[in-house]
Amino acid sequence: MPHRSRLAVLLIDLPPELHDGGRDFWSAATGHPVEPDPIDGHWSSLGSFADGFHLEVQRTGAGTLPRWHVDIETDDVPAEVARLEALGARRFADMGGFWQMKDPSGLVFCVVGVQTGEEFERYATTWP
Repeated sequence: MPHRSRLAVLLIDLPPELHDGGRDFWSAATGHPVEPDPIDGHWSSLGSFADGFHLEVQRTGAGTLPRWHVDIETDDVPAEVARLEALGARRFADMGGFWQMKDPSGLVFCVVGVQTGEEFERYATTWP
């Protein structure tokens, strides 16, 4: 059965001591205001850009290095993980409902369920 997916979110992962400054910098650099998550203080959004691509800022744990990672959203996580493994990615961590993976060069990314609603419907690719 076919499934759909799309590159949906670019996350800026920042440790606590760099989080506020990094978040505020990217807000000013993009001209997008910070929208704090009302439920989880580890997240804030800088909104939607071209083709509904989102920029988010995530507060990571102490001692972690700053990095970027992308989320691929899908309507079938197991099918998308299998598709990406066939392309050379490997599973890194089961996050309970989504997977943290690494591409063939070692870059981290996540395969998650649908997060963007209408934007997913409009921009997702259908895979056989």
